[in-house]
Amino acid sequence: MLSKSQINSLKSLQQKKFRREQGFFLVEGHKSIAEFVDSPYRVEAVYHTPAFDSKVLKLSQKINSSEISATDLEKISSLKTPQDVIAKIEIPEWPALTQNELTGRFSLVLDGIQDPGNMGTIIRIADWFGIQHIICSEDTVEAYNPKVVQASMGSLARMKVYYIDLAGFLSKIKLPIFGALLNGENIYATDFGAEGLIVMGNEGNGIRPEIEKLVSQAITIPRIGKAESLNVAIATALFCSEISRKAIK
Repeated sequence: MLSKSQINSLKSLQQKKFRREQGFFLVEGHKSIAEFVDSPYRVEAVYHTPAFDSKVLKLSQKINSSEISATDLEKISSLKTPQDVIAKIEIPEWPALTQNELTGRFSLVLDGIQDPGNMGTIIRIADWFGIQHIICSEDTVEAYNPKVVQASMGSLARMKVYYIDLAGFLSKIKLPIFGALLNGENIYATDFGAEGLIVMGNEGNGIRPEIEKLVSQAITIPRIGKAESLNVAIATALFCSEISRKAIK
């Protein structure tokens, strides 16, 4: 049984302001929560209904697990059809990002991505292709937004997501910076080498001019048909796939 104040506190984590104040976010569904149990993220508490078998999650004794009513769970859930379990997870504070951490690998850079579904899908794509770092402009949608967390399907547990001044950061990086742009080299003819940053732009406006100036190589996915544009998550998947394909040749 949750008190009214506990319900209000947990429910408030659906809003960015309170996530920042409290330093926590919510994850729903046992499959997604299971990904966070053995990860760099700290699971503060798990709340489940009587119908849920808490043994499924294999929780350590350090994690507080509480049985609550289905009614209380509905009150704190962000889903129209809530699942039987919700976890309260601490928002990590990653050490300052340095070039050494990015050297010898590929990382994603997101410039003004706004749609939570796109963001969550990009996190899942990055996880699939073994990318560990996502570097975001400060106006990119928050990774701990409930819709982003849901769309990432647990992949957020293996991802380090940073929000920084992109122009300032990229101007100091001595690595290849590839930008997804309309007028660039054909992606299928590009030699990406063994490391670099892949910049993906806003859904409607693309990469902003001050970031485009820092791109060392513009890359284009050639259009064969007549569609005006590609969804940014799909474009990200094509970039990741092509880099991966060439790396394992």
